[in-house]
Amino acid sequence: MIFEKFATFHSPISEIRVEGYHLLFTISINLHGTESNAEFKVTFNHFRRHSMFKKMITGLKKFFFPPTGSSRWIRLLPFAVLGLLTVSLLVGGAYTWQYTNSSPFCGTSCHTMPPEYAAYQSSPHARVACVECHIGREFVGNQIMRKAGDMRHIVAMTFSTYEYPIMAGNMRPARDTCETCHTPEKFSDDSMRVISHYQSDQDNTPYQIYLILKTGGGTKREGLGQGIHWHIENQVYYYPTDNLEQSIPYIQVIDDAGNKTEYVDVTSGFDAATMDESKLERMDCITCHNRITHRVYTPEESVDRALQVGTLPAEIPFIRRQAVEALSATYASQEEGLAGIGKLSDYYKTNHPDYYASNQVKIDEAINEIKTIFSDSVFIEQKSDWNTHPNNIGHFDSAGCFRCHDGKHLNLDQQAVRLECNLCHSIPNVTYPQDFVTKIEISRGPEPESHLNANWISLHNQSMDSTCANCHTTEGAGGTNNTSFCSNSACHGNVFTFAGFDAPALREILKLQIPTPAPTMPPTSQNPTFDNSIGALFAARCVACHGATPSKDLSFLTYADTLKGGQDGAVILPGDSANSPLVKTQSQPHFGNFTPEELAIVIQWIDAGAPEK
Repeated sequence: MIFEKFATFHSPISEIRVEGYHLLFTISINLHGTESNAEFKVTFNHFRRHSMFKKMITGLKKFFFPPTGSSRWIRLLPFAVLGLLTVSLLVGGAYTWQYTNSSPFCGTSCHTMPPEYAAYQSSPHARVACVECHIGREFVGNQIMRKAGDMRHIVAMTFSTYEYPIMAGNMRPARDTCETCHTPEKFSDDSMRVISHYQSDQDNTPYQIYLILKTGGGTKREGLGQGIHWHIENQVYYYPTDNLEQSIPYIQVIDDAGNKTEYVDVTSGFDAATMDESKLERMDCITCHNRITHRVYTPEESVDRALQVGTLPAEIPFIRRQAVEALSATYASQEEGLAGIGKLSDYYKTNHPDYYASNQVKIDEAINEIKTIFSDSVFIEQKSDWNTHPNNIGHFDSAGCFRCHDGKHLNLDQQAVRLECNLCHSIPNVTYPQDFVTKIEISRGPEPESHLNANWISLHNQSMDSTCANCHTTEGAGGTNNTSFCSNSACHGNVFTFAGFDAPALREILKLQIPTPAPTMPPTSQNPTFDNSIGALFAARCVACHGATPSKDLSFLTYADTLKGGQDGAVILPGDSANSPLVKTQSQPHFGNFTPEELAIVIQWIDAGAPEK
């Protein structure tokens, strides 16, 4: 209507023509009495695209289906092109599959993975691809299906539905991953371990812990299947009550005959009758080696390792103490953490100005090394550090072995899942620079009756008596000066947070299991007899091994047992001490040697005919 106020159409469309894909038409307009023509152009892109597509289809058809009479090379060319495209697709797909299976892709393509990738790169499995464990070795078709199942991770990342810290779930069973390279039946040897530590004093004094690691393993059909890897050769089930499997109130062991032994944590209040058995987990490699490829070391471990290999100079005063403090501090961001570590230079400027002045470069290099340790172990955005994922190997920084071997898991006979210092390794031996010789004690031979109690380690500090010296050095017993077997800083100088030594409920049960103290030998009369002195002497020196379960069937519990002898015959020949095997054995080094005075009394007793009364 507004347009009509200014112009009127004198005539409708006066001309229409087509040029290519354009439609042109002319309209005559009378504007205030003046005739004029307006030309409009409409482009029909849809028709143009349709025509182009049609031409392309026609060309492709002509290319792949050449007309009759075409030359041979024209007829062969389509097949060559199709073959080339197929090969390119296959090769490209293979390279894509290979790249998406590579560890750099897994570790760097997602911003949630830096903590795991950093730990992986310094792990024993740094040359094992991530997919070897997280997908497993399988037929490629099965691998594709498993990988497709991980699309949930991409969805979670796209919509930010994940939570920090990242926790692994739905892992492949150890038999499909670990055991493709590590066959448990082949593990049958023990090995020595040397663990280097440093004190937090000015000199960063080094010390080492020597021990024999009782890896064991092997198969029972070859007479093996012992040591730490006994757990893999036998059927052991456990009932975890948390996702990280740190709380295990119930354990079940099934022997070769199918007999079941159940152990329950006496402090947990767990009722096995209400347990959902479908939630029982069978023990395998990952039960203990859960962080073997993604372990984040504590500040103490990281600093000690850097001091050992020399990337952190041990001659810098107090560097061990200062580095551990800087790494252990709480920071709001990664940048703040690096800046805080950088302030270590201020400490040396203030407290050791002379040393700093002459060793500034060395201190700066040490600070850079500590920053590297921080960057490889602390990821504040991802809420990840050495405390995030418990490491089930060991028993200091997390429960580890003590999830089950804490002394509190008892069976119906009130016997524990053994908590022993020398069950998985020998008694640790601590040595310092001034110790030129290190002696590692390897227990051999028969064990005393008291030691066969599965609760022995929880009872031993209440059971010490003179018989301990039959096998062990006992100077400073219970101390930490490392002067004897019973004075060991690796044992008595540490706090075993996760062990149940002092659990009140356990102590009440163990009261009845404390061994009876060994009798002391009364004053010897002029005429020794079994009843007035010799029997008490045997009880003090011999019965620990030759008692209720006698070694070589030789028992000294009663007079009759003593004269009866053992597997090798009588050991006492009344009236003939010179030829009595007991006197010959006691005249040379033995587990429980008599003192010269005691041996003289025994000889006197035998020569007198070995009287009972």
